[in-house]
Amino acid sequence: MFKVAIIGASGYTGGELLRMLLNHPEVEITDITSRQYDGTPAHKIHPHIRDSGLVFKNKSPSDLDADVVFTATPHGASMKIVPEILSTGAKVVDLSGDYRYRDTEVYEKWYGMEHLDKENKGVFGLPELYRDEIKKTNLVANPGCFPTGAILSSYPLVKNDLVERIIIDSKTGVSGAGVNPSATTHYPNIADNVNPYKISSHRHMSEIQQELHGFDGVKVSFTPHLVPVNRGIQTTSHSFLNEENSDITPDEIRKLYEKEYGEEFFIKLMDEGEIPHLSSVRGSNFVHIGGFEIDDTGRLVMLSCIDNLVKGASGQAIQNMNILLGVDETLGLTHFGLHP
Repeated sequence: MFKVAIIGASGYTGGELLRMLLNHPEVEITDITSRQYDGTPAHKIHPHIRDSGLVFKNKSPSDLDADVVFTATPHGASMKIVPEILSTGAKVVDLSGDYRYRDTEVYEKWYGMEHLDKENKGVFGLPELYRDEIKKTNLVANPGCFPTGAILSSYPLVKNDLVERIIIDSKTGVSGAGVNPSATTHYPNIADNVNPYKISSHRHMSEIQQELHGFDGVKVSFTPHLVPVNRGIQTTSHSFLNEENSDITPDEIRKLYEKEYGEEFFIKLMDEGEIPHLSSVRGSNFVHIGGFEIDDTGRLVMLSCIDNLVKGASGQAIQNMNILLGVDETLGLTHFGLHP
């Protein structure tokens, strides 16, 4: 059995890590940490996790007994503790944004803080793109939730140099805002409403641009919307075909996706006429991708759905952990979504 620990296990992503890791056949959870809840049984914070025997402890990162440590900590906190964890010989899967950028100046611009650990470089933890690099690293930067759905739904297009511009419109559930309530997530402000926010300046845009813009200079824009659901992100990508590929057909586009993702267990391509639904992926690590329609203006419409807390966070983190440990990538993650 491999030993794993979770730093900052009291939030939504921590709860999801516990839910799935407790059913993982190859790992044992040795520590879950929280300064605020030191000495508190896990189920007092995560009521769905009962009889696990786990108790939150306020432990130093260097005192953890683990082969892999998940850092489910706020942006800016991970880079202060990751070097200490790595010095123990443990591998790290970081769920914050601290190690996602190849250029720390981009991080500093979008997160508004100095990056304090320029020595350790994380591998962007999107297994469908960077599986081989993840196998060789000791530090995985788990992608953000919005970028996961947006990148996977558009990657084959930019890889094959088909488009010149992508406009990404995402709808997210309230759990994406984290466990702490605010005026933004107050029920009367969310219910029966659709709230766009940070319409041209969301920090995840830089992450999406890093992965898509880097191929051929394709222009990428992104706007998120908060909708009154607990879980899930539905992304609609409007991609404008370049002149060289203006006569490509939806069937040809689909074949490119089948070639790219045909062997990927967690990516499911919808049949013609099917639309991805949030309820189909809720609670699961799957990505549903559909659309494949082109209008008369040369606009290709692609859609994707993920659970923001699973494939968008904790499930993908476990997928990365499996790769780091050299076990079956799907272990602990094969359960389907919760529909209805």
